[in-house]
Amino acid sequence: MIKRAAFIGALIILILPLLSRLYALKNQDRIIRMEMRLRYFELTGKSLRELEPKLRLSQIIALRFASDEELLSLIDETIKNDLGAKVIKQRIKKWQADTRRV
Repeated sequence: MIKRAAFIGALIILILPLLSRLYALKNQDRIIRMEMRLRYFELTGKSLRELEPKLRLSQIIALRFASDEELLSLIDETIKNDLGAKVIKQRIKKWQADTRRV
């Protein structure tokens, strides 16, 4: 009985940091989506929600590094050609660094 309780306690101690890390990353992904929705709205006056189903999260994350001047054309190109995150990042000419990512 004591061994079982110790095993469960050890398992909880191992899983807890993983769950907290997962929570932080999921929360950050939600924030990135909201940030991109706001940027798109500021640039176009339209909602990004219509285009979001056509974009994978990895693409949205890659697009956030683009400057405002190239963001809209990169979104269109990404949707049209289904560009991967690596290709999107390679096509960015004016990079906006994100130094606050978890």
